Amino acid sequence: MDDRSVTRLVGVYDADGGLLGEAAYVWGKVRGTRHCGLCDITHGRVRRKPEWDRMVADLGVPVDLLHLDEMPPDVREVVAACGAPAVLARTADGLRPLVVGAELDALEGSVARLGDVLRARLAADPA
Repeated sequence: MDDRSVTRLVGVYDADGGLLGEAAYVWGKVRGTRHCGLCDITHGRVRRKPEWDRMVADLGVPVDLLHLDEMPPDVREVVAACGAPAVLARTADGLRPLVVGAELDALEGSVARLGDVLRARLAADPA
């Protein structure tokens, strides 16, 4: 196996996890001061979208979703450079950004469109 092959995807929300983090994000979203394109794609008003789970199952690459306060050091380092939200590709060589904030925003909450982008980038650029 090529050391550059993507073995896992890591999605990082632009929000903290836990009850307080989630509440702060929702309050900021209501006030118009917070936004996370990845949150819009993976979640509806109350819970994770079923179509997200189906897309991930069909993708063929495991996907981890993390909040800002849950990032391990290697993820934190990449996110410091590319920003959050982001979807990162994990390989034996490390992590690299695959889809970043403005691109996620442009997908306008569409699970199907993110799935298309991920499949295309994984097929075109396995390294």
